[in-house]
Amino acid sequence: MENATDLTMLAKALAIGIGAIGPGLGIGLIGGKAMESIGRNPEASGKILVPMLLAMAFAEAIAIYALVIAFGIEPVAVEAAEVITQ
Repeated sequence: MENATDLTMLAKALAIGIGAIGPGLGIGLIGGKAMESIGRNPEASGKILVPMLLAMAFAEAIAIYALVIAFGIEPVAVEAAEVITQ
């Protein structure tokens, strides 16, 4: 039973860890390109800021979905395996 709980915790950690890699890279690239474009054309900062914040919010939503999936992982398979072995 303890091994199954440990595997469940590992599955949760992998779900949020792998699920946060993409949004983390995306937010970094969005911010970097926005700063680069503002550096090239400072007058356009007002036009760049709002789309940048929206894109970052959408990327962050993907990480929140991964967090929800990680919280949803339950040791259901462990209980099923116990029933089968009995």
